[in-house]
Amino acid sequence: MIEFIADVARWFVDNWDGSTGYLVRTWEHIVVSGTALLAAAAVSLPLGAWLGHTGRGGTLAVSLVNVGRALPSFGIIALALPFTIRLADAVPFIDSGLGFLPTFVALFALALPPIFTNTHAGIRSIEPETVDAARGMGMSERQILLEVELPIASPVVLAGLRVTAVQVVATAPLGALVAYGGLGRFIIDGFAVRDGVQIFSGAVLVALLSVLTEGAFVLLERRLTPQGVKPTSRAEASPALPH
Repeated sequence: MIEFIADVARWFVDNWDGSTGYLVRTWEHIVVSGTALLAAAAVSLPLGAWLGHTGRGGTLAVSLVNVGRALPSFGIIALALPFTIRLADAVPFIDSGLGFLPTFVALFALALPPIFTNTHAGIRSIEPETVDAARGMGMSERQILLEVELPIASPVVLAGLRVTAVQVVATAPLGALVAYGGLGRFIIDGFAVRDGVQIFSGAVLVALLSVLTEGAFVLLERRLTPQGVKPTSRAEASPALPH
């Protein structure tokens, strides 16, 4: 055991730099995870907020949750692969349909349902009397959504983003199966050559990045949540998924 730990320590010393070092691989991991998360948030947040405000989309939210739970990420990568390869053939500035593109599609599909459902559920959980009072003060529907509902729902929305970000970071290693880099490269390559030290080191890096992502989003939640609606317990900070 001590020898194994020493081998892992040597691996970390020997593999930190260069184009295949873990600093570059970590950056690749952050790029594909962050891009997919931002794209999913750009679609899900406004859609979930507006449908939550209008009282529509409950059935859509439940359907998205069920679809999101049923589809494995690797299955989405496999389904996306033929389309991304064809897209690369048709669009000159896309070098290859392998690597980044199918990984991005899978992570985007993974992130879409929980962000949408938590945003929708957070808006719908607001007391109707609060919204009626805002209307009584002469606020427009846009003002009610942006200045009343979203600030009140922000703990649920941000908690959903936090959980989704960790899921995306933890799933991104699957991209190595379709020739993407990232930290999954160490795990997949380690399996190929039966290198237990490389597999373990890659897994440690993925776990460490997931923990750092969780911590960064906890700080973001504390920073962005209005003082009057901050959760007073860990249970209140948990995302509220519809059943």
